[in-house]
Amino acid sequence: MAGMPIIDLHCDALLKIWEQKGNLSFADSEKLDVNRNRLHEGGVKVQCYAIYTPVDLPSESRFQCALDQIHYFYTEVLGKHPEMKQIRDWSDLDRLQDGEIGALLTLEGVEPIGNDLKKLHILYQLGVRSVGLTWNLANLAADGALEERNGGLTAFGKEIIQFHNERKILTDVSHLCERSFWETLELAKYPIASHSNARAVCDNPRNLTDEQAKAMFAKGANVHVVYCTMFINDSAPTTIDDLIRHIDHFCSLGGVRHIGLGSDFDGITKKVVGLEHAGMSQKLINELLKRYTEDEVRGFAYENFLRNRPV
Repeated sequence: MAGMPIIDLHCDALLKIWEQKGNLSFADSEKLDVNRNRLHEGGVKVQCYAIYTPVDLPSESRFQCALDQIHYFYTEVLGKHPEMKQIRDWSDLDRLQDGEIGALLTLEGVEPIGNDLKKLHILYQLGVRSVGLTWNLANLAADGALEERNGGLTAFGKEIIQFHNERKILTDVSHLCERSFWETLELAKYPIASHSNARAVCDNPRNLTDEQAKAMFAKGANVHVVYCTMFINDSAPTTIDDLIRHIDHFCSLGGVRHIGLGSDFDGITKKVVGLEHAGMSQKLINELLKRYTEDEVRGFAYENFLRNRPV
């Protein structure tokens, strides 16, 4: 493993594997931005794997879709690669040995559980440790970033956050609309933004306003910058410098000890030049080292997450 270790809070490799019915090699498939070889090459020490169920799936099929993706997590990611170690307890992060890579399940939107908290319990038992209440639209828990009415949490959404708080599950704010965000921040013990940038730098409703970012930092919560070009800038091509502008901005708001990385690899088609897959992750680290101290860059890469995780 080369360079500085990285904790990446978001990728969609499981969705790609599910779409191909398990016929992608997690070891070395070129179709996967995040595969075993690229994780080693890029120095990624911990990778979070999102479970995302496509919007065009019928509601009744979504829980099975989530379970299928978890099946591939266990059989393709963990099962064939003994150096991939599942993170089920936050202290597992401290037990990773040289050459091992931590793998952690997350849920991108609670659409798969419908209105049944028992299903969330099942996903928790299977290893899900970070949950976003919505994708971009509305569901039975909350309104998302692209829901025009900007409604907040439902009673069910508040029940889910309580479930998270009792089990030290991260509550991910990345896809919430503003009202849902503020209500979540008030209730959640362990909020995080797994893949969001600064709206002041790129005006996209998926990005955080300065007020939101400062409130996250004040609560001790991390914001993980995302490599998706539409959340970085409005012009092509998008460079690593363009991405770093978001880190610069969050630092200017007091976030230097609360910034992390959340690539969104395998969920994005347009890539940052020089940062097209997980194997290139150290290029971002090297550019950051030209601008920030080694201690600060270690924070962005992994230490801020380790310091601010649930205990």
